[in-house]
Amino acid sequence: MVWGIKLIFDSKKFAHKYALRYTAILALFLTAPLIVYVLLLLQIDESKVKLALERQSKKIILSMQHYDNSEKIYHFPRYKEFDASLYNKRFDTIFSTLNFKPRSFSEGFHQRNNNYYLITSLPDGYYFDSQYLLVATHHTAYNIYFSATGVMMTIILILFFVSLLLLKNFSAPFERLNKQLDNFIKDSMHEINTPLSIININADLCANKHGENTYLWRIKSASKTLATIYNDMDYLVKQGRVEYKRAPINLSSFIANRVNYFQEVANLKNINLNINLQAELYYTFSKTKLQRIVDNTLSNAIKYSKDNTEVEINLFRELETIQFCVIDQGVGIKNVDKIFSRYYREDGSKGGFGIGLNIVKEIIDEEGIILEVESTFGEGTSFCYRFTGK
Repeated sequence: MVWGIKLIFDSKKFAHKYALRYTAILALFLTAPLIVYVLLLLQIDESKVKLALERQSKKIILSMQHYDNSEKIYHFPRYKEFDASLYNKRFDTIFSTLNFKPRSFSEGFHQRNNNYYLITSLPDGYYFDSQYLLVATHHTAYNIYFSATGVMMTIILILFFVSLLLLKNFSAPFERLNKQLDNFIKDSMHEINTPLSIININADLCANKHGENTYLWRIKSASKTLATIYNDMDYLVKQGRVEYKRAPINLSSFIANRVNYFQEVANLKNINLNINLQAELYYTFSKTKLQRIVDNTLSNAIKYSKDNTEVEINLFRELETIQFCVIDQGVGIKNVDKIFSRYYREDGSKGGFGIGLNIVKEIIDEEGIILEVESTFGEGTSFCYRFTGK
């Protein structure tokens, strides 16, 4: 069964992802002018409060001016939205309806939390020996913040939906192209698998009937190299969609079988596969993942080894760790850090797509396997995997 490649272009996911990003970026740019706008509104609002306090202060002073000293009682004007108080020269309270204590008694406009007040100086020896009039009001700017928040949210929502719409329309052709590419990959893998199986079967039949020869080795070597690439592609296609079950595996037997599989590839270059496998070493793992590790390591060791050399394959237990090491006498690696990058190839003439070691790296990272790579350019490379646990 052929599965859809996990890298299918999802236009909805793409549109949502980048619409959020673009909206966030534009929102950041809009924050500065919005802050300036809010600050201006607050200044205007404060000026309105100050003006209202000045008007109220004049009303109270006018009321005291109209008071006839012959009257025994003066009814100090009271207002629902304003409080007032009178002070003498020492700022002792003569009269007050305030519900808070002013921090400053200097003449002018003041603010304490949400209490705004204006202190006005009065003429000496008048207005009941009072020297200062304080008029206060309780005021909040919540409506400004609420309005600014509403404007910002409205702009953000509009930006998001416009970006989403544009990105969906923009990504639609890529989604169609990606689906076509995905179908092409699925069809290609199906078409490759069938003739590849026929080549292998007929090569084996021909070898049984006419005996081994160099031409058959080349056919088998090419088909097995192609099979390794096919299996890597198949793993990538199924990755994330198929759960590979773990089971106890006889590593000794498994690796011996894979070495035997690549023997004909090694024979073509007259490479000796020196096998040193400790018997009956079991490890709980996925056969599919283990085959990707072993096949890619052996395939690369043979591919990059010089003719008439040796590849050493070791498997042994050391304390609680099982170690699988492949040592070649090949061309070596110039940049060890880059070889696990997808599509990276140090030598393009050797073929391949540069995905094998990237798959190996993903598997060992997922499974907690430790890999040590040592390489001397022009002399050879050592890959040593350490399987810990059971």
